[in-house]
Amino acid sequence: MIKNIQTKIYMVLLLLFFLMLNSCIGLSMDIQMRKDGSSKVILEYHISRMAEVIGRLDGNQKWPIVPIGRADWERTAQRIPTMKIVSFSSRENSREAVTNVTLEFDNTEALLKFLDPSGERSSLDAGRLQLILSDPVLPEINDDLVELVQQVSAGYKFSISFTAEGNPSSLTITDNKGKEIPPPTDSEIIPSGRKVSLSIPTAEILNNKNGLGVRFNW
Repeated sequence: MIKNIQTKIYMVLLLLFFLMLNSCIGLSMDIQMRKDGSSKVILEYHISRMAEVIGRLDGNQKWPIVPIGRADWERTAQRIPTMKIVSFSSRENSREAVTNVTLEFDNTEALLKFLDPSGERSSLDAGRLQLILSDPVLPEINDDLVELVQQVSAGYKFSISFTAEGNPSSLTITDNKGKEIPPPTDSEIIPSGRKVSLSIPTAEILNNKNGLGVRFNW
């Protein structure tokens, strides 16, 4: 009896964790790389009321967090040298908060520290940027929970685009180890050209059995 109750509590906590960190956020990110190594990042993200509290934990390097308010972004800028907040705006409704932010970075080190505070899920070499977006689905998460998360996250998308000044670019979809894999279900991809991009329903990131990453070459 006690073991069954503990198992149910554990599964509920897992469900809430994934609802907050993976399924309640819709994100659009445009990375613009310049020849001198500086860059601009334009963000628009949608955070449901259920996930809003996560933004108060900015600086915790263990979880994929995005700041919420202007004060959160200012704290982020304080810990990343040369990061500048060019513009910030937000609006709210009964379902979600929508935030638009434009950031400037003087060098690639600052950009990487923003994209991956842990330093374990990204790399940037000459003409190559690798980002790991998610790990494989945990075996503890059963199909019913995944289906529920997909229902809650309906309508949210993750989108990322990239341009490199003066050079055409290419985009490759990878697993969480950096190995090339087929595009995920329902994804929209522009794999080459002046501006490359990936757009995918947020629920598909959680549902990906191999983890998910993206690699830009220019």
